[in-house]
Amino acid sequence: MKLNQVCFRTRHLDQPWTLQSYRSVGGYKVLEDILQNSTRPEEIIEEIKNSALRGRGGAGFPTGLKWSFMPRRMPGAKYIVCNSDEGEPGTCKDRDILRYNPHQVIEGMIIAGYTIGAQTGYNYIRGEFVEPFERFENAIAEAREAGYLGKNILGSNFNFELYTQPGAGAYICGEETALLESIEGKKGQPRYKPPFPAGYGLYGRPTTINNTETLASVPVILQNGGDWFHEIGTPNNGGSKIFSVSGHVNKPGNYEVPMGTPFSELLELAGGIKNGNKIKAVIPGGSSTPVIPGDIMMDVAMSYDGLSRAGSMLGAGSVIVMDETTCMVKALERIAEFYYEESCGQCTPCREGTGWLYRVVKRIEHGQGKQEDLDRLVDVAHNINGNTICALGDAAAAPVISFIKHFRDEFQYHIDHGCCQVKK
Repeated sequence: MKLNQVCFRTRHLDQPWTLQSYRSVGGYKVLEDILQNSTRPEEIIEEIKNSALRGRGGAGFPTGLKWSFMPRRMPGAKYIVCNSDEGEPGTCKDRDILRYNPHQVIEGMIIAGYTIGAQTGYNYIRGEFVEPFERFENAIAEAREAGYLGKNILGSNFNFELYTQPGAGAYICGEETALLESIEGKKGQPRYKPPFPAGYGLYGRPTTINNTETLASVPVILQNGGDWFHEIGTPNNGGSKIFSVSGHVNKPGNYEVPMGTPFSELLELAGGIKNGNKIKAVIPGGSSTPVIPGDIMMDVAMSYDGLSRAGSMLGAGSVIVMDETTCMVKALERIAEFYYEESCGQCTPCREGTGWLYRVVKRIEHGQGKQEDLDRLVDVAHNINGNTICALGDAAAAPVISFIKHFRDEFQYHIDHGCCQVKK
């Protein structure tokens, strides 16, 4: 099953991103029904809870529960924010949703705004996503002209405006509070929590933040019912999920499959391993999630719970496949460099620790490693874990700990022989 086949309502037209295309498959019908029937927000939240929809941006927090945190009856402005920053290495699903199906995101945001009592929404889109940004802007214009945005939408007393905000070009802005800081025109750095965004968010007002894929899932859930969506997946892991499969596969791309699908089936959809090579390792949820050896990964169910049992995380569903020709030390060096470069520098453990991790791994990769380096890497990683304002420090530490845990012999070979044991 590929993108749009299970839960994304577009047709295979020349321009699936247009309002005409979206309407032809029932687009905005759910929103129309909600406004015409004055559906109670509590009913919508309950349906989202029944669906077992969990945040598709990485944390996997239950969406219905998050919406219920919003103090809807509090006077004053409230906001719904879509996180389309998508900076996690290996992830490329949200940009395709914005590129090919922007109206489903818009409908999801309007419904979310209605449900939580927000009259304003922002979609924070990664600055490098030129085409997705333009597509979404054009879709907003179409939706406004059709009467789905603005004042008294479709003759109701509900008002909602939606704006796009280009990202600031930093990985850290994918963290929800750094994203809010960036929208406000400040330097993108995470805030201390509490207070949480639901109580003190954008411009100091209550704010709900959801991922692109999460919000795009809302209209079809409400169209078919929460139980329908839940049954597509597994208990506590409702619906389908878009996985971005890259690396040593024959057909890299985005694949939408039911939650709980065995990894072996997902790999088969992606055409298997290139050149008939053997699978060596898989990073299942983006570079911030622990690596899993290939032989273990083949039996893993692609769900939050399935990957947790295997010792990793589903994350954003960014599946990076590595074959037998991969040098795991070199791979970790590249990952460690990324987190070193992307640390915002606000927290000392992350600012200093990511530099330590990168320099030591680089030293091992280039044949200058010392025996004590392996334990030092693990110690530094553990000292970063849980000691930073946001999760970037944990994201930098997790690959180091897991790579050394599962592939310590390769690191040891580099130290003993000053070169790589992998034959290209």
